[in-house]
Amino acid sequence: MKAVVFDRFGGPDVLELRDVPDPTPRADEVVIDVRACGINHLDLWVRGGLRGLDPEMPHVLGNDIVGVAREVSGTVRHVKPGDKVLVLPTLSCGVCPQCMAGDDNLCRQYDVIGRRRNGGYAERVAVPGVNCLPYPENLDWPEAAAVPLVFLTAWHMLIGRARLRAGEDCLVIGAGSGVGSAAIQIARLHGARVIATAGSAAKLERARALGAHEVVNHTSEDVAARVRELTAKKGVEVAFEHVGGRVFEQAVAALARNGRLVTCGATADGAVSLDVNALFGKHLTLCGSWMGRRSELVEVLRFVRDGRLKPVVDSVMPLAEARRAHERIEAREHFGKVVLVP
Repeated sequence: MKAVVFDRFGGPDVLELRDVPDPTPRADEVVIDVRACGINHLDLWVRGGLRGLDPEMPHVLGNDIVGVAREVSGTVRHVKPGDKVLVLPTLSCGVCPQCMAGDDNLCRQYDVIGRRRNGGYAERVAVPGVNCLPYPENLDWPEAAAVPLVFLTAWHMLIGRARLRAGEDCLVIGAGSGVGSAAIQIARLHGARVIATAGSAAKLERARALGAHEVVNHTSEDVAARVRELTAKKGVEVAFEHVGGRVFEQAVAALARNGRLVTCGATADGAVSLDVNALFGKHLTLCGSWMGRRSELVEVLRFVRDGRLKPVVDSVMPLAEARRAHERIEAREHFGKVVLVP
């Protein structure tokens, strides 16, 4: 089969389209004919050599996989060959106390398809049978591939961690990212007033179209100061952050008393300064968030199927153009998800 692989870490140039052996499924796995695979920033980190990671080599990236079941192992009962499936991108042991309690994202063996084990930048991929979820039939293949990781992450951040409530003000950093475009919709769905940031007028306009009540240009405006203006100096109850560095600091400064900041990444800078006096003096909560629970993606798909949450597809590119797709994301030219198709 054809797959985009790399056997050394580096920039987009390490990605190569090659012939590789077909996947061999284990006893509890399903081989899927991939119809589309979404790209996430996690792919860029793995390609660049994420610290402490020892991925399968040559490595195939890709977490957001949708397709058709090709081979179904005998122990898998809920899927048959020919079924359309959406793949839960996360992996866990299923038997530890955390998994048994439904907190599979806290499993010590928790991982993501395409991170250590090979993923979906390929014509076919083997995945655990338990990861095969019913396909949302109201979406085409690229739209469906734009759902799993970013909507799972954003839902867990806002609902699972920050406990966002109706009537609260919510700052969403980076509306143009896949996770940011998902967060705007989730916050709006739960009755929050959404203030979204982006780096261009065109992206700000698209953020409004997604449901943002107010927008801030984070390249030309002081985010914290502008948020204070928009909230009558109160600040926001929840800040949704995934950039790090100065942006993280601005998001903290934008919080109201008893505000909560939740972050899932540091795409710009992992180092930040924090005024501890402000942390305790304003009764703030700073939360880290890592992916999400399986049950949360199931809940997300309920709203996707009825149209209340809609994936945002920036562009669809053939597998052979994976390098260009990565370059587009690194240049921050995208709004929503970039999706590869075989």
